[in-house]
Amino acid sequence: MPEGASRMTVSRPDFREAMARLGAAVSLITSDGPGGRAGLTASAVCSVTDDPATLLVCINRNSGQNAAIKGNGVLCVNVLSAGQQELSNVFAGFTGATTAEQRFAHGDWTALETGAPVLADAAVSMDCVIDEVLEKGTHSVFFASIRAIRFGAPGPALIWWQRDYHHLGHPVA
Repeated sequence: MPEGASRMTVSRPDFREAMARLGAAVSLITSDGPGGRAGLTASAVCSVTDDPATLLVCINRNSGQNAAIKGNGVLCVNVLSAGQQELSNVFAGFTGATTAEQRFAHGDWTALETGAPVLADAAVSMDCVIDEVLEKGTHSVFFASIRAIRFGAPGPALIWWQRDYHHLGHPVA
């Protein structure tokens, strides 16, 4: 930090409000292996690089799913379409489905290369091997190399913005 500069801090409520105004795709992060089957809803997913194709996925360290995903060493990012809001709610725990068995009873699941569950009708599914995990504050940051991609039917996206679901489907002219 430059000499004489003060460290500016922001309040947690202000930060959370700012993030509510940063729209993001809604994804189901799924995993299976020695750590057990796991799945959760997340919007903190982004690309890191295309060579090698790598994603960044942030998961709260207090989530029961976090340890299972670390133990498995693999994950799949299943990006949801506009019609999949209820499935998002199931994996977010909003419907009372807390176990993997309860969550995965919803949807049609297959697998690609890693064995992580792949949602058959996701907009896109990216099957990944976890390369590195960094711990930062309340979250684990997973860097995951994509091993396989399955594209679903084109259509409107499911977006999380201002603490609610929105559909995005038509480009601005």
